[in-house]
Formats: sequence, C-alpha cells, structure tokens
Amino acid sequence: MIDVRNMTKKYGKLTANDNLSLAVGGGELAVLLGPNGAGKSTLIKSVCGLLRFEGSITIGGYENHSTEAKRLLGYIPEFPVLYPMLTVYEHLEFIARAYRLEAWEDRAEDLLRRFELDDKKTKLGKELSKGMQQKVSVCCALLPCPRAVVFDEPLVGLDPHGIRELKILMSKLREEGCALLVSTHIIESMEDNWDVTYIMMKGKIVRVCRREELHEGQSLEDVYFDITEGHAPEEYPHE
Repeated sequence: MIDVRNMTKKYGKLTANDNLSLAVGGGELAVLLGPNGAGKSTLIKSVCGLLRFEGSITIGGYENHSTEAKRLLGYIPEFPVLYPMLTVYEHLEFIARAYRLEAWEDRAEDLLRRFELDDKKTKLGKELSKGMQQKVSVCCALLPCPRAVVFDEPLVGLDPHGIRELKILMSKLREEGCALLVSTHIIESMEDNWDVTYIMMKGKIVRVCRREELHEGQSLEDVYFDITEGHAPEEYPHE
C-alpha cells in the first residue's frame, strides 16, 4: 500500500535520505526508528507529498502527489496545525467537504467521543491545548477512512486516555487491513502490535527487522540499541 523505492532527498550538499526503499502492506504496522537527525521526518514528509525528492513513492499504486493517493492516505503530523478561527467540529466538517464524504456525521461524533472532545466541539482551534490539538488532528486524519495512515510521533502531547484510545484505534485499523507507518521515539509504545521495523541512521535504513525474527526474550528496544549503540551497522539488503 505504501511503497518507497530508491528515494533520495537532498538539502543542498546534505543528503537527508539516501536511496531508501521500504514497503508497508495492508494490515501491516511498520515502525520507523532512529536517533535525532537520522532522516525520519524527511522520509515521512516525502511519503505524504510535502517534499520534492528523487525516486518513487506510491500509495495504493498511485503516485503519492496524485489526488487518488491523497484520498487513500491519512497523515498525523508531530506538530498539529489547526485553523485558529475554526471550531473543533468545523475542522471535521471542512475535511468532510474536502473529501466529499457522505453520512460522515456519526463517524465524526464517534471519533470526538473517543478522544473526549465531544464537549469541545464549539472551541476554536486557537483555544485548544497542544494535546487537544493533537486529538483533533487524529480525528481529521481518520474521518475519511484512509487505507494507509502515517503517524509522526503520534503519542507526544496526548494524555493517558488519548494514548489508550489511539492505540486501540491503530489496532483496529490494522485488523481492518489498513497500512500503518509510525515514526516514534517511544519504542515501548509499539512493542505489542508492530509487524516490521525500519531502523535509520545518517539518512540510511540500516536494519529491517520483522517480529518473527526476534529471538526468544528479545525486544524491539534490544534490537534498536544493539544497532544504534553497538557495532557499526551494515546496510540491510532490500528486496
């Protein structure tokens, strides 16, 4: 569903992403890990069509800048950006109109209830805390029922209830066949549901690890620190 092939992104002489390839299929949760400056955010923004790059990125077989791809993709950025003079409910109505959704109201109400925003529907974007803005961002991204969702540090700023509900929703989306790509520093938050992990360092994917490859008693955190703080990694051969 999300297919990145030989993608390179440069900022002048700096190569932020160096010939990256990864794939996330339907019903698969892929985790993107790496230290600060590894190139994760650049990759995420490129997948979502926010940056120019060399190579190929497709969503459901469509070029990622196309209208067809954008209809399939949901994006939850690390730093939510809301319209300051729109209310919480008007944000959802704006998304519904932009995507030409029909009978969207019940789904909107369910999302608002899940994230304890049902009593905040008339609050303006500028009146919300960062945590509430993040919740609105999640609701807007999931309202059109995307078939692929990209999360960039989705748990940052959320309260315990919001974290629990988002993790439940992510599990539900995965079960329904949605492709999920999650960039995070909170490794333990992904320990339960991940299928494949891409570990990045210095603009490269240096290890691809599938859950079934872990040794007994080994955690995703163990793999991450072995790669990033252990011996010099060898680049993982891509299919």
